[in-house]
Amino acid sequence: MDLDPRLLRYFVAVAEERHFSRAAERLHISQPPLSYAIRQLEENMGVRLLARTSRHVELTDAGQVLYREALTLLRQADEVRTLVQRVDAGLRGRLRIGFVGSMLYRGLPALLADMRAELPDVEHVLAELNSHDQIQAVRRGEQDLGFIHANPVPEGVMARDLIAEPFKVCLPASHPLAGRRRLRLAELAHEDFIFFARAASPSYYETVLSLCVGAGFMPEVRHEVRHWLSVASLVSQGLGVSIVPACLSRSGLAGTSFIDFEHTARSVSQVIWPGAGASPLQEKAMALVARHFGLEGGAPPGGDRA
Repeated sequence: MDLDPRLLRYFVAVAEERHFSRAAERLHISQPPLSYAIRQLEENMGVRLLARTSRHVELTDAGQVLYREALTLLRQADEVRTLVQRVDAGLRGRLRIGFVGSMLYRGLPALLADMRAELPDVEHVLAELNSHDQIQAVRRGEQDLGFIHANPVPEGVMARDLIAEPFKVCLPASHPLAGRRRLRLAELAHEDFIFFARAASPSYYETVLSLCVGAGFMPEVRHEVRHWLSVASLVSQGLGVSIVPACLSRSGLAGTSFIDFEHTARSVSQVIWPGAGASPLQEKAMALVARHFGLEGGAPPGGDRA
């Protein structure tokens, strides 16, 4: 037996007003349709719900039970309606966000704080993943938003540049050159290097390699790791030197020294998202990203691409 929410609302009005005319006025309908609706409800349930007199209406025992249950059902229906409407408006749900470690020093924590303030009913699920894994996760629909190092993206994934900044040399604090404010990259020609893994981000690997080649030497790559903080941590332990995005100098990692050198290459961060069928929540999140990083009013350097 289906309980029509409309009939339940009519019944609740009569039960609370104990008078058909007042209930009809409350519902903004005339009395005959209301009386017919109550008879229909009683016929559907096969019980008498109201004891009618010429002056007022009383609830039967069955009517008392239905009144209590009707209030619960109608409240639940309203809650479901509100939930669905908020999800449809992008105000509720789950947002799966991937990020590379360098984004911790490129504005991601402040962005997440903005998201929590603007979308308090949204669950933000964070995962630190390298750029390649994030691109594949977005392509497969397993991730809603990603913050990566600039990389070519396949069809079905959109990318937008966020931030571009220079690189710095990362040396152990005990290194003889660690006290310098600036150096020539060629001065590190005979050092052991720690690189960001080629498999994790081929474009970053090639960029750093080309910086060394441009300085006149082929670096001796002793270690490859999949996170920038791991790169800097290995440097701090004296296991080699590296070339890292300038933002890592803000990491506060003990035992490291970050030094400028002459170059024109830039470390670029991107946001990625599914290229088709974006949900209202994804659209709201992207609008917050654009506002936070000042991307409104046109495409950022590098534009949009898929």
